[in-house]
Amino acid sequence: MSPAADTATRLRRLLAILTWLAQEGEAPIDEVAARFDLTPTALVAELEMAACCGVPPYTPDQLLEIVVTEDTVSTRVGTVLARPRRLSPREGLALAASARALLAVPGSDEDGALSRALAKLDRAIGQTGVEVELDAPDLLETVRSALDAHQRLTITYYSASTDQTAERTITPRRLFASEGHWYVDAWCEVAGGVRRFRVDRIATAEPAGPAADEVLADALPDVAARDEVSGSTGPLGAFVPGPDSRRVRIATDPAKAWLFEAIPSVVEGEEGGRPVWEVFVGGDAWLERLLLRLGPDADVLEPAEDRDLAPEAARRILARYGNTTGA
Repeated sequence: MSPAADTATRLRRLLAILTWLAQEGEAPIDEVAARFDLTPTALVAELEMAACCGVPPYTPDQLLEIVVTEDTVSTRVGTVLARPRRLSPREGLALAASARALLAVPGSDEDGALSRALAKLDRAIGQTGVEVELDAPDLLETVRSALDAHQRLTITYYSASTDQTAERTITPRRLFASEGHWYVDAWCEVAGGVRRFRVDRIATAEPAGPAADEVLADALPDVAARDEVSGSTGPLGAFVPGPDSRRVRIATDPAKAWLFEAIPSVVEGEEGGRPVWEVFVGGDAWLERLLLRLGPDADVLEPAEDRDLAPEAARRILARYGNTTGA
């Protein structure tokens, strides 16, 4: 388990422990440890992390009070934490607008839990006239029709990473809106895998015949155990590369693993006792920066044409320093 995933798991468990203790008031340490699958020593260590947590201005009455004796543990919450948080009108309107934006996405359940919660929120803040509209790109309906009909499209697409426009043939698999833009995850015949396209960057789209059965049969990355993006067995979660991304395999020192935690990546075996990481790269400049940070112990295994990127980048940098003269 990665440190990031381990931290998230510990935080969820700690919140569960504190919630249970707030209801119980006091309980034997052994009982709490057994309930949350911890040793007594580990339980006390987890609770120590929460001992100084609270809300501004962090005065004693606004902090969690956790009391651990030889046999029992108890917790008392401050006056603010003891009651449910109240939304300000501004927070309520922002939450309502976000909920309406989600419900505006085609396919949302208009009678589901989110709609019912939004109705309650509207009554609480006295607001029923908020409307959220998402801008629709010119070819959105063309892409949606191809998705519904399981049809391929030949598109002309502008790639921001390369600043070039090229023709591709795609099979739309999933259409969604995120942060004000519409995206389509589609099987790209040029890339030979699933790629993510921004719909407003599609200049033209023409029908190209029915989709292949094997493409339609494959699950998308966020619901599949198999990583369809790379064709390997290592899951990359819900990440889908851009249209011009390429797969790069890098062997590096285990101590540099933290550099891969902030980017979509997966360990794909070992090479010479070193873990091999698989990442998707949209441009040489980004890959050069990553390789320079990894240092001389990192080697690009695939593709072969990227193996000299780091040495060449290092030589360029050293040449610039070498051209300077001291006073």
